Amino acid sequence: MSKAPFPEAKLLARLQQLIGATDLVITSAQEQQLIALVAMLHKWNKAYNLTSVRDPQEMLVRHILDSLVISPYLHGDHIIDVGTGPGLPGLPLAICNPDKQFVLLDSLGKRINFIRQVVHELKLTNVTPVLARVQDYQPNQGFSSVISRAFASLADMLSWCHHLPSADGRFIALKGQPTEEELATVALPYTIKGVYALHVPELDAARHVVEIQQE
Repeated sequence: MSKAPFPEAKLLARLQQLIGATDLVITSAQEQQLIALVAMLHKWNKAYNLTSVRDPQEMLVRHILDSLVISPYLHGDHIIDVGTGPGLPGLPLAICNPDKQFVLLDSLGKRINFIRQVVHELKLTNVTPVLARVQDYQPNQGFSSVISRAFASLADMLSWCHHLPSADGRFIALKGQPTEEELATVALPYTIKGVYALHVPELDAARHVVEIQQE
């Protein structure tokens, strides 16, 4: 019994529909790369358990769109995605922002191996995968944006990643519904520049960006 082929055309039509419900503008070539990313994630997931999301249709919403809506909030051109997992949100953001450079950092080898394979197959020239604990990683230069998605509390993020931003760099923390209690843990020398609600089409959950800067 042969297995069903990967539904590329169906997924592409759905991706275009989802993108159309946002203000995002991406090229047809980038759409093809995003579908190829979903196909690789679906394939590798069977052996390596990279994500709990099994359905490629659901991946479009919960991984691809949930990553891309952060794009307008990226600060500068030198970006690190801390605790990237299987490259989320870093890989979708890198695909759709080829003018920006991305470091994707994770401490689990199977995740970084997956990202390396994606970089190779999709010929991404603006992604550097790094296998390390964030506390041990010492970059040659600071980053303009330090992204974390479901990585840690704001207090832990600032404690563990304090050495990563450049002088005018920003922390871009991706949260569901941040509480007043958690926001109140951000203390000098850090200040919250803004808390922005994100719209992810067909996602039945709150999403916010918390932007933090060191004074």
